[in-house]
Parts: sequence; structure tokens; C-alpha cells
Amino acid sequence: MKTYKDIEKSIITTYRKDIWSKFIKAVIDYKLIEENDNIMVCISGGKDSFLLAKLIQEVQAHGKYPFNAHYVVMDPGYKKENRNLIEENAKNLNIPIEIYESDIFEVVDKNFKDIPCYMCARMRRGFLYAKAKELGCNKIALGHHFDDVIETTLLSMFYASEVKTMLPKLHSDNFPGIDLIRPMYLVKESAVLAWKKHNELEFLNCACKYTEQDQNHELVSKRREIKDLIKELKKTNTNIDNHIFKALDNVNIDCVLGYTKNREKHSFLEEFDKDKDI
Repeated sequence: MKTYKDIEKSIITTYRKDIWSKFIKAVIDYKLIEENDNIMVCISGGKDSFLLAKLIQEVQAHGKYPFNAHYVVMDPGYKKENRNLIEENAKNLNIPIEIYESDIFEVVDKNFKDIPCYMCARMRRGFLYAKAKELGCNKIALGHHFDDVIETTLLSMFYASEVKTMLPKLHSDNFPGIDLIRPMYLVKESAVLAWKKHNELEFLNCACKYTEQDQNHELVSKRREIKDLIKELKKTNTNIDNHIFKALDNVNIDCVLGYTKNREKHSFLEEFDKDKDI
């Protein structure tokens, strides 16, 4: 593993185009980090969240305006070796993490074995918002990247019959005054993997006991299915992922059957009938 100084330098030199510039573009275009923000940066132990932490550290140190950041690790019940790996990586990357405990894995294992991933994600989100409120934070930063956006969109279409994607930021319904932000929204996973390999880093994949025991778990397999589909489509259209992403920013409401706004369903017939009356 290289020194944290070398790792930091690689972000703004070797990976300036594929990581740093895209991170900054998302921050500016979507107004994700603003003056005097108090941001809770969530670190799960994986490559994405650790890279996010380094990116925010970099902009915090050299950005144009001041803001505060807390680098928080929520331990939902990790095995000792997984917890140790997170702490070791944080030390080697010079990230001042704050760890707090929860019993999410234990609760899910006892009460929600039929839907473990759904309940784990839901409970994690609740714990994170509560911690952000405790710290006085107005924003929570997550490490979702470009590929997560594309895959989530297709999963929603294929298995939920809905065109819905991850947004770069959104308000909390249950915790007023706290926004969730995704500063790596434009960074592709291939760039994250290249950065990881270049710097000889090793991170947790998923420390959940269910995915560790069963790599064919439904959620894992469905997301893998989508990854494989995109990979196959790229053989004949190398920009397929970019086109999918652009389509989400270029929805023609005049040519869709229906849409939902503020939880109210609308049909193309509403405007169709208005045009007839005219």
C-alpha cells in the first residue's frame, strides 16, 4: 500500500479526469456542498465510501469555502476482522473516523430473515439520520456512484415497473433540515476500481452475513444480472450507460403514458383531452 500522501496525490493527478473532475462537476452542478455545511460522511468500509471520504477531505482542505465534515462509521455488528480492516484502512488513509455501535445485524437476524437486505438498509438509514441529527449535520454524504445510478434505474424498471432513479440529493421526510447527497454521482465504478488497484488498497466488499454466506442471494443476483446486461450491451454500444444516464435528464413528458408528481398519478390523457377542447 502507498502512503496516504501518494494516494491523495493520485486523486488529483492520475485520476484527475475520471475521478476528481467528475466529483467536482457533481458538487457544483447539483449544489451538493455549500459554504458552512456540516456534513456527515458515511463510511461503510468499502472502496466507494473510503474514496468519498478522501475526496471530501481534499475539497475541504483546498476548496473555496469552509465547511465541516464528520467521517462516521456505523458498526451494525461487524465481525472482528471486518471492523479491524475498516480501522486499519482509516488509519492508513489518514481519515479521522468516528465509530458508533448498533445492533442492526442482530435485530435483522432475529426478526427479518425473510427480507434481511431490505430491513438492514432501512434500519441503517434510520440510524444514520439519527446520528446526523445528533451531530448537528445538515447533510449526509453517501458513496453511490454512476454505475449505482444506472443499475438502480434498470432494476426499478425491470422489477418494480417504475421509472425511478437515485437523485444526487434529496430531502429527508422524517428528519427536516437534513439532506442526503451523493457527491460521486458522476464517477464510474471502473475509475474507483482503477484507483484502488493503483494504490494497492483492499477494502470490505459486503460485511453482511447473508451475502457472505449466499452469493446467490436475490438482491445480489439481481444487481449482478443488471451489471452483466450492461456489460453485454456495451459490446455493441460502448456508450449505452451514458445514454441511459442522459435519458434520465432528458425525459419528454409529452411522450410518456403517465407520471407521478407529489405522490399523485397523472395520465397523458389529461393533456390530450385539454388539447381536444381547444
